[in-house]
Amino acid sequence: MNKNNETGSHLPCQHKPDVARRNLLKATGASIAALGISAITTSQSFAQSSIQLNSNWDKTFAKSDKVDHKKVSFKNRYGITLAADLYQPKNASGKLAALAVGGPFGAVKEQSSGLYAQTMAERGFITLAFDPSYTGESGGEPRNVASPDINTEDFSAAIDFLGLQPNVDRERIGIIGICGWGGMALNAVAVDKRVKAVVASTMYDMTRVMSKGYNDSVTPEQRTQTLQQLSRQRWVDAEKGIPAYQPAYNTLKGGEAQFMVDYHEYYMTARGYHPRAVNSGNAWTITTPLSFMNMPILTYIAEISPRPILFIHGEKAHSRYFSETAYAAAAEPKELMIIPGANHTDLYDQVNIIPFDKLTSFFQANLK
Repeated sequence: MNKNNETGSHLPCQHKPDVARRNLLKATGASIAALGISAITTSQSFAQSSIQLNSNWDKTFAKSDKVDHKKVSFKNRYGITLAADLYQPKNASGKLAALAVGGPFGAVKEQSSGLYAQTMAERGFITLAFDPSYTGESGGEPRNVASPDINTEDFSAAIDFLGLQPNVDRERIGIIGICGWGGMALNAVAVDKRVKAVVASTMYDMTRVMSKGYNDSVTPEQRTQTLQQLSRQRWVDAEKGIPAYQPAYNTLKGGEAQFMVDYHEYYMTARGYHPRAVNSGNAWTITTPLSFMNMPILTYIAEISPRPILFIHGEKAHSRYFSETAYAAAAEPKELMIIPGANHTDLYDQVNIIPFDKLTSFFQANLK
């Protein structure tokens, strides 16, 4: 496939975000320069002893009358129980192609991933939107911690589940990863050869942004300082017996970069707010970045080939360079679709901007 830039020109990222610690913290939930640890004194327990699945429709989008929906759960390879929403086209028969959908980083299945999953189910696919380990309704202690290894495994566990469904064709399974889960999706597909095609929408490489900051702007000295702070924070957490958490996400104080305002408008307003989402005024643990900072998840992206990759990104997204460099590193067949005028969060939920026709044709062609 060829790179498809709908704008007709190859534009650079529209602005260089402020890499100050406070701004990076709000924007990614864990970037390297985000950790002014000495200023953080509060902690949260987020206790969860068992899976509690809410049977009510508590999504940030309307329920479709074209789709059957049910709550399900399954375990990953580490024994953590994941909560998910299974969407199926009404009155479907025979074995269908299926999609596992995850992301964004710090979101829950009731937000963007659920919208993608329900919409693709309307278009004939069986879809599964899941909460990553330690977040949302999924299990795992402590709450609100991320891991590039475990969260990559979460995608493969979703493939396990889909492959056990009697109406799913095991040879026709794909993945959609959104935002930070776009990078996780690519990492999962590189190692999991059962997946036949993958879409990364408005992608972040979380290991890159946590270890190098936005636009790779963090110096070796800053990286060392952050690791020293994180290492000592482990003693604080060990002494207290519970992890400390970063400040609440996506609260604005004025003067923030536009991309932070965009995050706030999605996660903290009626448009996309959900009380279980890390990004909706909650937070990751302070030490979450540790496992990301020396583990590049896209090292083996070329091994996805000959299975196809579709990258989708907004022309004006601050994160656009993640997709562009991942596209350059990937082997054929691959395609990069740039959406004119779109920012990062437009591809979370703006159904008139998200190219669902393109996603449908991509998976129909590659999950034959």
